[in-house]
Amino acid sequence: MTGLRVLGIDPGTKSFDICGLENGHVFYEEVLKSSELAKNPELLVETTDKAMPLDVIAGPSGYGVELTRLRDLNPETLEDWYLTYILLLKRKDLENALEREDPGIMVYSAMTETALKMKQKNWPVLYLPGVINLPTVPEHRKLNNLDMGTVDKLCCCLLGIHDQSERLSVPYSDVSFILVEMGHGYNATLGVRKGRIVDGFGGTMSRMGFFTSGGMDLELVQIGELWEKSDVFTGGASAVSGESSPKKMIQKRKDDENCAIAWEAMIENVEKSVASMLVSVPDPREILISGRLTRISGVEKELIRRLERFAPVRKVGWLKEAKCVKEAAQGSAIAADGLGGGVFSKLIERVKLKDAKGTALDYLHHPKGKRGKKKLKRKVPFKPNH
Repeated sequence: MTGLRVLGIDPGTKSFDICGLENGHVFYEEVLKSSELAKNPELLVETTDKAMPLDVIAGPSGYGVELTRLRDLNPETLEDWYLTYILLLKRKDLENALEREDPGIMVYSAMTETALKMKQKNWPVLYLPGVINLPTVPEHRKLNNLDMGTVDKLCCCLLGIHDQSERLSVPYSDVSFILVEMGHGYNATLGVRKGRIVDGFGGTMSRMGFFTSGGMDLELVQIGELWEKSDVFTGGASAVSGESSPKKMIQKRKDDENCAIAWEAMIENVEKSVASMLVSVPDPREILISGRLTRISGVEKELIRRLERFAPVRKVGWLKEAKCVKEAAQGSAIAADGLGGGVFSKLIERVKLKDAKGTALDYLHHPKGKRGKKKLKRKVPFKPNH
């Protein structure tokens, strides 16, 4: 080993992308289909093992927690800890969804099994914060929110900060943008001002994505009776259009009314999210776009048409040597490198990643949310059991 070697893992709806950096340069890339990983969690362990030895691994971190080392977690309670704080998933919902062979929950189950296997191997895994855990986001913006941007969305922001700083030759303190991240299942909009993440509308809190319906009218929640975790993955543009592929929905939008309605709802909601984010980031240098959906023909052009009135629009620039892993995996590797004392240390210091606190459950004030939080924390304490 000739220098700091780290790995970032992005657990996506469509794929798990793995990016390795050595002294800040990409030396390893792998892309695994989430559907295959759901059936065989060992694939992620085997793929990670190929990149060894490693100094830091940014593990699949879901909704985000304050920086937590896998080595510090009690193996006897690890599974419940991971389900509760990384995935915000009740065991009952997990069991019900696995009986139905729900693909989204099967991926969550695979992530949990992977954590157990990595614990057995004593690998240097770190679980990263989400946007809601950052001290740079004012507390009043966090109230009654859980998903202001999961870890993968935060990691896309890290890549964006690096990209704009390098491309425009400005210090991190002068970086300012609104990030639009359009993934296979979820869309998110995050705000960066003076090189720090200050606000975010996460995929389940934001408006409609391809799979998720996003933020819901509370009247719908009370009409819907019993809700499970798997309901987070449904009700979006896919349900409206009847298409399981975003590419097909977009291609058919000129001839199919349902596809046209779904497309218009999803893309207009992105526009509304960016307009709303201008409250927190009133002077963005750019609107940066990333994610799997932005690579579909016509999407980038439409985003530019709708968003350029706010600021210049461009895709997030990738790390120079990256060839195939998506933006979140590159940002995850940046986080691992910076936390390990590598070339991205100053970036990590700027965003105050090390100062992140708590869990995504910490800002619930709705009576039912508070009761649920207390019940979960009594059953599964958050603080690592050494």
